[in-house]
Amino acid sequence: MGWFTGSKEEQKTQEVYFSAIDGLKKLYKSKILPVEEMYKFGVLNSPSLTDADFDAKPQILLMGQYSVGKTSFIKFLLEHDFPGSHIGPEPTTDRFMAIMHGQTERVIPGNALAVAADKPFRGLAQFGTAFLNKLSASQCASPILENITFVDTPGILSGQKQTIGRQYDFVRVAEWFAEKSDLILLLFDAHKLDISDEFKRVIVSLKGHDEKIRVVLNKADTVEQQQLMRVYGALMWSLGKVTMSPEVKRVYISSFWDKPFKATGNEDLFQKERDDLFKELRELPRNAALRKINDLVKRTRYVKVHALIIGKIKSMMPSMWGKSGAQQKIMDNMTDVFRQVQRENHLPFGDFPDIEKFKANIQDYDFSAFPKLDMRMIEDMDAVLSKDVPRLMNQFPTEREDAVAAMGGASAGAAGNPFDAFGGASVNPAEWSIPASDQAKYNSIFQTCNPQNGLVSGDAAKAVLLKSRLDFDTLGKVWNLSDIDEDGYLDKEEFAVAMHLCHKAMAGEPVGSKLPPLLVPPSKRKSAQAAAAPAFDPADPFATQPAAGPSSAGPGEPATYC
Repeated sequence: MGWFTGSKEEQKTQEVYFSAIDGLKKLYKSKILPVEEMYKFGVLNSPSLTDADFDAKPQILLMGQYSVGKTSFIKFLLEHDFPGSHIGPEPTTDRFMAIMHGQTERVIPGNALAVAADKPFRGLAQFGTAFLNKLSASQCASPILENITFVDTPGILSGQKQTIGRQYDFVRVAEWFAEKSDLILLLFDAHKLDISDEFKRVIVSLKGHDEKIRVVLNKADTVEQQQLMRVYGALMWSLGKVTMSPEVKRVYISSFWDKPFKATGNEDLFQKERDDLFKELRELPRNAALRKINDLVKRTRYVKVHALIIGKIKSMMPSMWGKSGAQQKIMDNMTDVFRQVQRENHLPFGDFPDIEKFKANIQDYDFSAFPKLDMRMIEDMDAVLSKDVPRLMNQFPTEREDAVAAMGGASAGAAGNPFDAFGGASVNPAEWSIPASDQAKYNSIFQTCNPQNGLVSGDAAKAVLLKSRLDFDTLGKVWNLSDIDEDGYLDKEEFAVAMHLCHKAMAGEPVGSKLPPLLVPPSKRKSAQAAAAPAFDPADPFATQPAAGPSSAGPGEPATYC
């Protein structure tokens, strides 16, 4: 299907991300796994990662009540049925099913799936045979599945009938899949917006994965235009009550099946929503690589804290007599042990494990048998966070690195004032006058701003741009020129434009009133040429400041933001 294959450039970019994951695997095995094994992190906390955990393709988890179209959604993307699928108005899917790529069409039973070394599902064995009997994997030779794995789930019913005969914890299983998934789609039927008690518990349990969750309002072409407005409002109201959050999740409104849209006047909207979702699916390999890096960074921090705690406990144990009493005293005063480790190493409490769970996990061990703290290994882990992971991040191409393939003539073509207004001159759509090397540098800074869904807020960008020590009038102009789509946020490309303009201004070049054609990211030129850059916007992050107030950097402090 053409929606996923993308251009040759996109396929090359995906190969870069997969290569970065290989580097991540080597980094884990060489510097982190030895610490885990020495200090029993895998036994006391989380099992060690396997090759399958790193090599797993991006995974999409589909959840929803019965007959909302989860299986039809997958069939629509595959363009054909898959082994084990069954579609009907009644609750048809009674099991968790992973739809994966395979040259031979077959269904792998759950018990065999949970012991397969090349599959990322070995952790499901903890839920027992009762659950594994309700688990399977469907393999088929679909091109889409070469890049993505889908997980179809049982349709959630309402009332007590949802748990009759079930011998496993549905919510805990859903949490496990959510942790391993790169995207979680919550599907709703435009005619059935009620949220059952169990579905509510599942949604609440996903709270730690908010950045992965998207909502799909399916079968939207079965309601009229005016009704659709009310349906959308009712859905947002229901979700708001469950999530207890003012933040609105991304909702895709369309119909995902192999039938043409019904004529309701919203056909263009439905097609655009489909395209937006397909675009997000195409970007999953990149997001999956970043998620794996993010998860490894979190794990590294946890392992470091765990090793420091174990080393501290070992240092408090006597060498010969009184070991039993000393061990009990440590258990009774574990809170003080945590505080000492935190103070001595200047660690955030957020990196520490739950104290009661930690005590329950180590109470049966002989503390005197714990290894001593090896500071060399701790320093190696610090190097992972400060050097190795940033080096891996720098391998990732920028959003539009292909746009600077013809950079050789870009600078020469921008004669005279680099801030000339848009004119009638012809602009090569592949040219962007920010060099690839600068894009990579700006991208690294962009990642430090904690982007949410690929965007940084005005406050986050302000903290970086202030370090340029430019006056607020200039920074206000920089913001207005950079926020090309005028949404109050900067994406990676817009952030690069802002950084580039700041560098030019610091070199003494004036910030013009309009963005030069070659500075507009190629992906945004159509919208940028349709309207001139706005005047100084009082809503930008610098508008409330004095016109020429000092920046946060001191008078003698160098600007280190770049």
